[in-house]
Amino acid sequence: MPPYWPVVRDRVFGRVLPGLALSALGDGMSAVAIGWLALQYAPPHQRGLWIGLAVAAYTLPGAAGAILLAPLLRGRGGAHLAALDAGLRAVLLGAVPVLAWTGGLTIGRYTALLACSALLSAWGSAGRYTLVAQVLPTELHLPANALLTVLTEAATVAGPMLAGLLIAWLGAAAVLAVDAATFAVLAVSFALVRTPAPLPARERRLAGFAAIRRDRRLFAIMGLSFGFFLLFGPVPVAVPVYASSAQEVAMLYTAFGVGAVTGAIATGHLPRLPLWPAAIGSVLGFGLLLLPLGLGLPHWADLLTLALAGLAWAPYPTASMSLFQRLTPAACLQSVLAARGAVLVVSTPLGTLLGAPLVQATGAATALVACGGAIVLLGLVAVLVRVLRPLPRGRFDERKASGCTP
Repeated sequence: MPPYWPVVRDRVFGRVLPGLALSALGDGMSAVAIGWLALQYAPPHQRGLWIGLAVAAYTLPGAAGAILLAPLLRGRGGAHLAALDAGLRAVLLGAVPVLAWTGGLTIGRYTALLACSALLSAWGSAGRYTLVAQVLPTELHLPANALLTVLTEAATVAGPMLAGLLIAWLGAAAVLAVDAATFAVLAVSFALVRTPAPLPARERRLAGFAAIRRDRRLFAIMGLSFGFFLLFGPVPVAVPVYASSAQEVAMLYTAFGVGAVTGAIATGHLPRLPLWPAAIGSVLGFGLLLLPLGLGLPHWADLLTLALAGLAWAPYPTASMSLFQRLTPAACLQSVLAARGAVLVVSTPLGTLLGAPLVQATGAATALVACGGAIVLLGLVAVLVRVLRPLPRGRFDERKASGCTP
């Protein structure tokens, strides 16, 4: 029986999957529309600045929300957290097209709405993966995580193409209206889910950052993830400069997306996948496949290389998330996943910011080679750490972690 079938048929998780798929597609469309709408409203001499601020505003505030809103949100059910995040996104993103169509939108209001809409993003992500751990047995965690990765990566293939058509027809604001509607559907889907009762007062005081810091295995996978996403950050800056046309950029991203979707589907068919070797191997494979992009190969070779890079990338989100779910007890899971989201939501944008001067100074080809080499080095360091300092086995010990005590 295919590994995804029990996940899809689960009476709780199966209900939210259509909303998750629809919302992923909306986000894939917004990836194009957010920068395009900022371009339209920004002053001509400050377009680069405002586009960067708008793109960052859609993700970075989630890190602040994970810390500042923790006293209010710890202990809530996974579905409740996901519903709150989706509801906030729906309302504030929906306000953008309303203001645009009534003449009240400015670049400042636009950026502020994007920033406020992202405040619960780390908690929303934590809620989705907490729900996986709450309602599905352990043996289904990996295929469920892989399925969520498939939805995300597939949206990066289909979303931008649909966004381009809709922007040409109705404008970029219409794309955000569609994205807001998909978030509204997702919010309703999660609001209808009934999960176990909220955690008692003692468990609401759990601190995700403290829990990660106290457990060497969680700290290791967090460090590996931060480094991997940070070093990946310059790639979105280098690829448009490296390509010779907008059509070539689209083809390169599509090739990567096709490889990532294929790899995510394949990962779900490996229920006994060794998670640590898969995560480290994904880092090494991706870094090695990034190196040839800077060597001036023919266009078809670049497409093939990026497709293989997507294939190598795909196991990482699934394996790393499965490690967090497997190593963290239920009492700590929400706080730990929210802390994870707060850290990782910073890593890729930070890498992108650092990548801009790197590409400017060295050129796109050299920057791609440098990123590939740095990612390979990160993977080799992870291998050495695993060999020289083997990590303890078993689950996280609540009693020894200050983050899990009153």
